[in-house]
Amino acid sequence: MVLDSVILSRMLTSTTLAFHIIFATIGVGVPIMISIAEFMGIKRNDPHYLLLARRWARGFTITVAVGVVTGTAIGLQLSLLWPSFMQVAGQVIALPLFMETFAFFFEAIFLGIYLYTWDRFKNKWIHWLLTIPVMIGSSASALFITTVNAFMNTPQGFELKDGKAINIDPIAAMLNPATPTKVFHVLTTAYLTSALILAAITAFAILRKKGGDYHKKALRLTMVSALIFAFGSALAGDLSAKFLAEYQPEKLAAAEWHFESEKNADLIVFGTLDENNEVHNEIRLPGFLSFLAGSSFDTEVIGLNEFPEDERPPLWVHYLFDLMVSIGFYSIFIAAVFILFWKWKKRNEWNKPLLWGIVASGPLAMLAIEFGWIYAEVGRQPWILRGYMKVAEAATKADGVGLTFALFVGLYILLGILCVVVLIKMFKNKPAEAELEQRFPKKVS
Repeated sequence: MVLDSVILSRMLTSTTLAFHIIFATIGVGVPIMISIAEFMGIKRNDPHYLLLARRWARGFTITVAVGVVTGTAIGLQLSLLWPSFMQVAGQVIALPLFMETFAFFFEAIFLGIYLYTWDRFKNKWIHWLLTIPVMIGSSASALFITTVNAFMNTPQGFELKDGKAINIDPIAAMLNPATPTKVFHVLTTAYLTSALILAAITAFAILRKKGGDYHKKALRLTMVSALIFAFGSALAGDLSAKFLAEYQPEKLAAAEWHFESEKNADLIVFGTLDENNEVHNEIRLPGFLSFLAGSSFDTEVIGLNEFPEDERPPLWVHYLFDLMVSIGFYSIFIAAVFILFWKWKKRNEWNKPLLWGIVASGPLAMLAIEFGWIYAEVGRQPWILRGYMKVAEAATKADGVGLTFALFVGLYILLGILCVVVLIKMFKNKPAEAELEQRFPKKVS
């Protein structure tokens, strides 16, 4: 690999996105969990759930702060590293980029009000209502930025003449064919991942013998939420596969190592590929790729051989796709087993193997987010704007990208360490039980 400006630009953008998506995912999903916890606390007059909302909101503000830095870096890199792309598409995607910024400020304003008005209202429901604009703002922010990525996959709403975009319709560009499935998939997986991360932290506390009623209620809440969001994510994945079969068949074909167009196409799980593109050591599900693509075993799935070699995605995305889907099924499994053990009184939902399985589900869910986004971006290769502009044509030709890459990597390492240290100290110095006794002495005693 030659580390030219194109490769270095891709490395820097990929690193930024991989780091930012951790905080973006938490930023979208955690407000939902905060709202649910406070709702249950008020509804049941239960201090445990009210404290859950308080503590989750406190930690959430730290991740938001880091997310702001990484999100700003992405905006800068769009213009600095991909000038040709912005020259063509900048005016087309300006509206969703502006609306994403507006949604963030909308969320930040109400988050500030929410944090500083605890115990200020006689009617507690008024405070809970403040979670609604925070949820709307965070999810809307994800929606608008996802429409930009969707546009890159199925561009519309403009005409390209002499290298310039004309007859621009920004609404049509936002409402491109990829938008519904991508937005649905991004939101549901963010909600699922956030629930599992909170569940993993709680399960770990219980395993360390630091978990009382507060932690047990937290784990039940997060696992029930995770099961609901996991089914939503599975539906989103199914709809996304059907979208790919219709609009980006080369991406689906690369993900499934499907080379010849055919009906009753097999679904290939893992395996290896030789130099002749022959598949070995795979798990083969007969006809299921056709069913996934069109809800029928008779659906014809277009093969990768239908496309020019220089327009085919890298075949290693197959493993990313399989890992993402496998983790999705694991999320459903672990949440369902916990709830089954909880409701089935003869079983113990606090047994160590199950709790360790829940601990593992948090990091695995975040890995699934990373795998999914890498698949989404690399699976579009070699295009940055599908059908209009390739990545090599869009990157900067300027020197100094290597130094910039090193500086940003250093920044992300520093931010990551600071974030973890602050979060650990924030909660270690004030355990949940001590805070319960302080805030709700009568109810706890």
